[in-house]
Amino acid sequence: MKKNAGNLDRSVRIVLGAGLVVGGFFTHGGIAIALWSVGTIALLTGIVGMCPLYTVFKIDTCGAEKKK
Repeated sequence: MKKNAGNLDRSVRIVLGAGLVVGGFFTHGGIAIALWSVGTIALLTGIVGMCPLYTVFKIDTCGAEKKK
C-alpha cells in the first residue's frame, strides 16, 4: 500500500479524527454515529498514511517528502 498523505496531512487527520470520536461520546443518536464514523475514518487514514480518495483523484501530499 503506497502512502499518499504527508506528515502535516496525517497530523491534522489524527487530531481531527480523535476530536470527532470524542465528540461522538457527548452527543447521541444519528449525530453520534456520524461523528464516530467520520472520526474513525480520519483517524485510520492518518495513522496508515494512505487515503483511498486521494488515490481516486490522484492526489499525493507527501510528494515533497519523498524527494528528500
